[in-house]
Amino acid sequence: MTGTYFAWDLAYRGDAPCVRDDRLELTYAQFAQRVEAVAEQLAGLGVGPGDVIATFLPNRAELLVVLSAAWRLRAVGTPVNPGFTDHEAEYQLADSGAKVVVAAAPVGDAAKRTFVDVETLATVPSAAWTPPTAPTDADDALLIYTSGSTGQPKGVRLGHGNLHFFARAAGEHFQVGADGHALLILPLFHVNAIAVSCLTPIMAGGQVSITGHFSASRFFDDVARLKPTYFSAVPTIYAMLVSRGDIPAGATDSLRFAVCGAAPISRELLEKVEASFGIPIVEGYGLTEGTCASACNPIDGVRKLGTVGPAMPGQQIRIVGATGEDVPTGERGEVLIGGPAVMRGYLNRPEATAETIVDGWLHTGDVGTFDEDGYLRIVDRIKDMIIRGGENIYPKEIEAALSAEPRVLECAVIGAPDPFFGEVPVAYVVTYPNADVTAEALAAFVEDRLAQVKRPARIHIVEQLPRNPVGKIDKPALRRRSAEAAAV
Repeated sequence: MTGTYFAWDLAYRGDAPCVRDDRLELTYAQFAQRVEAVAEQLAGLGVGPGDVIATFLPNRAELLVVLSAAWRLRAVGTPVNPGFTDHEAEYQLADSGAKVVVAAAPVGDAAKRTFVDVETLATVPSAAWTPPTAPTDADDALLIYTSGSTGQPKGVRLGHGNLHFFARAAGEHFQVGADGHALLILPLFHVNAIAVSCLTPIMAGGQVSITGHFSASRFFDDVARLKPTYFSAVPTIYAMLVSRGDIPAGATDSLRFAVCGAAPISRELLEKVEASFGIPIVEGYGLTEGTCASACNPIDGVRKLGTVGPAMPGQQIRIVGATGEDVPTGERGEVLIGGPAVMRGYLNRPEATAETIVDGWLHTGDVGTFDEDGYLRIVDRIKDMIIRGGENIYPKEIEAALSAEPRVLECAVIGAPDPFFGEVPVAYVVTYPNADVTAEALAAFVEDRLAQVKRPARIHIVEQLPRNPVGKIDKPALRRRSAEAAAV
């Protein structure tokens, strides 16, 4: 699959639908026109190659217009989480060196950069507009900030080479053609939403329907009305959807598949979702530093629940031991990623870049294994490993055992300080609505599923789990919660 996602190169598609949201619907020709208009507007503000344009917007079509307009000028886009406080937003704006921010109202230190009200974005370029030289794959395209669960967030530099490669590979893997129609429900400050739900269908000649803030109550109405062929979501969203009960008849008939990523999903929840939706849910794995996804189960062919599938087209994955040697099939080691999807580095952080990318291989910090067919299973994060009296314990194993209980919606296990063992596993569990289950019952349930050293020392049933800005369970927050409770 060849092609591009550059709006100005796709205007020839004319009246074919390209991007829509709850208020606006744009054909390919209209999208290209708006991109040119905003590019001219930004150029008038002094924006040129290498400058950074920030957005502070909820999911809406204009966010994609602004990103594409930045690219038209060989500038770089950095989408900021619109849920950030002024302080959090200012950190990203300052760290990225943003020259212009497009938002609904000024954000951060307004004196440091130019503010453009999203409602004043130009829609038609002037007759005098002359576009500059087009960007190349060698140009930076995006600065996506990591969640910052350990230390300050870092800006991940992704170039057009990274994005073009990934969109082509994803189109091949997911079999997305001109009839592809993505329902975008994930936040557009995350690379998953941009790469999987926007660039992939646009490159293929398909379309994107953007919904606002995700709502389980409107999801099936949106699917029935818009008739998308696929969507990408995180486990929490799938849990919310299936916990609502019966799916309206015919609501999901247009869907061909769905993608699950960003966080591990339990086998039980995956099976429940597939049974409810009647379509394959393909679980994948990747990092922002690897342009979203590096492995994914196939839509057709063998899907292995509990794995994240084989390497995506054109990418390489290794499992290595402590000294950097490849380990035998079935043995645990750190997951390394190689290929054209690997980031260019962290912005202005050469030491962090050198620690993460060694000899071209991205060190993920994840522990994984390969099976005999090359399917990857993620065991856990290296930093999340619990050492109980010298025994290495992977929280994901305990989470999988707890998730096998039908009344468990989701759970997270952390290591808590212990005066005798050093660390012990502690579980936080969210149950399905109206489920009647106690911590004692859950402890009894996992007794024959886990060795004694792996059984949680404590199980807390909670209403919800804390999450970072991209929707992943925030284990550092749980560790702080556990430490505070122990100090009382």
